Amino acid sequence: MIRVKFFASLREQFGAAELDLPTRPGMSVAEVWNAAAGQPLPDYVLMARNLEYVQSDSVVEDGDEIAFFPPVTGG
Repeated sequence: MIRVKFFASLREQFGAAELDLPTRPGMSVAEVWNAAAGQPLPDYVLMARNLEYVQSDSVVEDGDEIAFFPPVTGG
């Protein structure tokens, strides 16, 4: 199992802050998004695996925490 977390507007969009998903060998972060969100991964979404930024093709492992969040802005 992996823990999937949504932050900021993504949490509001999906109505959940986190959920657990089963993994399979070779599963990518983009495939995690597809399984959790039921739609293709948007280009603007940032991703982290175990608190480190990753690309969408990064492979996940059992026990990982995957986070998705919109770009951070501020002033």
